[in-house]
Amino acid sequence: MAAAKQALNGSDDPNYRVTNNNAIDVHVGRRVRLRRTLLGMSQEQLGEALNITFQQVQKYERGSNRISASRLWDIAQILDVPVSFFFDDMTDDTAANSPRKVRSGSSTTDYEEKPNDPMARRETLELVRAYYNITNVGVRKRITEMVKSVSQALPGDA
Repeated sequence: MAAAKQALNGSDDPNYRVTNNNAIDVHVGRRVRLRRTLLGMSQEQLGEALNITFQQVQKYERGSNRISASRLWDIAQILDVPVSFFFDDMTDDTAANSPRKVRSGSSTTDYEEKPNDPMARRETLELVRAYYNITNVGVRKRITEMVKSVSQALPGDA
């Protein structure tokens, strides 16, 4: 049973971590989703701008399909960010899982997605976008103070 499960997810293939859900591809996909969501753009809208399906955009954002250099360039143009934006905030653990390092066996970390990362949640992205839609800086500052106050008043509330 365990061997069948390994065969299904490809973990017995030495190149699996190089070509499937590589940590860097996952990171880049998350950054695409972050920027797209902050702009209020749907996967369908991004797909239309790229002349691909929204399902393909989903695969890019999950890191299950790699984004080619030319496609990444187009995405950066559409989302109005430099290409380097997609590599910002990359951890050392993620960088240690580059295909070159995985293939050579020098990757020392066991990369695992952190689905509970609050910065990756849609709720967080929508909150940040709504916050920055408030043009009055004073109002934004008061909202920040209020949220901090509420979070300190309810320490057991997670």
